[in-house]
Amino acid sequence: MMASTHVARRGHALARPSRRRPGEGLRALLWLSPWIAGVAVFFVYPLLSTVYFSFHRYDLFTLEFIGLDNYRYAFSDPRVLQSALNTLWLVVFMVPAQVVFALGVAQLLAKLKSGGGILRTIFYLPSLVPMVAGTVAFVYLLNPATGPVNQLLAWFGIAGPDWFGSAAWAKPSLTLLALWGAGNTIMIFLAALLDVPRHLYEAAAIDGAGAWRQFRSITLPTISPVLMFSAVTGVIYAVQYFTQAVIASRVASGATDSAGTTFTPGYPDGSLLTLPQHLFHTGFRDWSMGLACVHALLLFAVAMLFTLILLRQFGKAEVTS
Repeated sequence: MMASTHVARRGHALARPSRRRPGEGLRALLWLSPWIAGVAVFFVYPLLSTVYFSFHRYDLFTLEFIGLDNYRYAFSDPRVLQSALNTLWLVVFMVPAQVVFALGVAQLLAKLKSGGGILRTIFYLPSLVPMVAGTVAFVYLLNPATGPVNQLLAWFGIAGPDWFGSAAWAKPSLTLLALWGAGNTIMIFLAALLDVPRHLYEAAAIDGAGAWRQFRSITLPTISPVLMFSAVTGVIYAVQYFTQAVIASRVASGATDSAGTTFTPGYPDGSLLTLPQHLFHTGFRDWSMGLACVHALLLFAVAMLFTLILLRQFGKAEVTS
């Protein structure tokens, strides 16, 4: 009886929550302080400053409170709508195309028995090319008059389009450029595919599962974290798409920075005008910093919205699987 009482008391004592040691919270805060300082300085403060300046007419020299005038002007500006739709096109079409292409190439590389190392190098090399040089080279390759791509199509009796000179083909041409430079994504998917346990495929093959069934029931659930990472980072990259669109527009239009020449962003016909481009020209060409802050907040909201949608969809997929 006494032994059981002693055991019960001991169990009750063990069940009590352990008290925190003095200074434990301060020690944890000290370890977290570099991260907290970084987030405060490089995220929270710029975000709050952007919100503050968005209510002002600001040109780096004068600051005047104007309320919601910047927001009213931004949402009534047709250039903002056009650039937002172009950016949305890149998110909806370019990002899925790049993910699907990278996953397909990685699947082929994972199944190769010989020559896989050479092909991996070939597919990865374009991602090492600087963005400006790669974009310039791509525009010349797709030149409708002298480019080798249209000349090759002409040999087969196909009239090649005016790639970067046509509003209908400009964004698909940028998508081809993104697929050409998808080496990093391909290598990430390849590493994930090679990490899938082989015995799962062997067991599925014994049960009579075909290639598509194995891909849907084994490959996709196993690599879903990598798939989510690629989709989220792709959306963030597409929302911030700037360099390739600017260079492609300039080279295709023949514009230079020499005196007396002008360049309209988004050539041809505004089809390559993205929201970051419009933000840059509003803030650093027109010196309307307050209005540019509104564009920056719009970019932030769009990126957060698509990221939350993707995280929720992948979360549901993991629950159902």
